[in-house]
Amino acid sequence: MIDVAGIQELYRYNQWANDRAFDTVSGLTLEDFTRDLGNSYPSVRDTLTHLVWAEWIWLQRWKGTSPQHRFDSAEFPDVNALNTRWVALKTEQRAVIESITAARLGAVVEYVNMQGQTWRYRLWRQMFHVVNHSTYHRGQLTTMLRQLGRVPVPTDFLVFHDELDSGPA
Repeated sequence: MIDVAGIQELYRYNQWANDRAFDTVSGLTLEDFTRDLGNSYPSVRDTLTHLVWAEWIWLQRWKGTSPQHRFDSAEFPDVNALNTRWVALKTEQRAVIESITAARLGAVVEYVNMQGQTWRYRLWRQMFHVVNHSTYHRGQLTTMLRQLGRVPVPTDFLVFHDELDSGPA
């Protein structure tokens, strides 16, 4: 099991990495932001919408609800609209992460998924899953940015620490 300090560090990293992803795509034209690049989520917008939605739905589950809807990427006409949604979510998420306790991390959280199935996992495993999921989709964004002729920025965990600590340790 991961401890409170570990999960808080993991989420500081995840938010930093997501912020970097948004900073990187902010320079895309609307055409490039919405271009179908043949990925599992076709465009940069669709991929980022999925990432933000997934972090949102898991947060709702941890707060005791099981929403049954997805974000529609059409709700976000440009990167600024989606980034605004991310910033609001990040604030809400940070409040939950900062108030987490060891007992809460070890507790089993039950939720109903989008197919109506009930699942139960310890909270720390769900939280770890969310960061892993977002890392996967940030990797897809890296590939998509390269397809668009852009230079992605690194979002590695150790790069986060290099910046945080002002260099390797």
